[in-house]
Amino acid sequence: MKILILCTGNSCRSQMAEAFLAGFDARLEVRSAGSKPAERVNPWAVRVMREVGVDLSAAKAQDVREFLDQHWDYVVTVCGNAQRDCPAFLGQVDHRVHLGFDDPADATGTDDEILAVFRASRDEIQAGFRDWFDAELAPRLERTRLQRT
Repeated sequence: MKILILCTGNSCRSQMAEAFLAGFDARLEVRSAGSKPAERVNPWAVRVMREVGVDLSAAKAQDVREFLDQHWDYVVTVCGNAQRDCPAFLGQVDHRVHLGFDDPADATGTDDEILAVFRASRDEIQAGFRDWFDAELAPRLERTRLQRT
């Protein structure tokens, strides 16, 4: 099952979501991209993901145009801009889903305050994608497995 997670910058939310979702089930092929990709993955995102055992240090922000001609079972937007400005896909998209999260990159304040915002965002993304996986994807994967046996 192929899933593309879209955000504007592909530097925080979509990167975290990609890592969590890919970790839920090895049968998922998960990628993330941005409509206006950042130059790099946000260092705060890398830091808070490392705290939960996920290494994003080698991750790169990708442009959604790299994926437009591919078939996707799901395209999931995680921010309002990506939902409104989602590009037209040349390939087939079976399902479009929106799971919105506030952008932690907008956080201001002390390092501790910014870190708290990124941790909260990480935890919300993990819980939101776990709930979606459990409700939508896991049953589909199980039906597919049963059909093959």
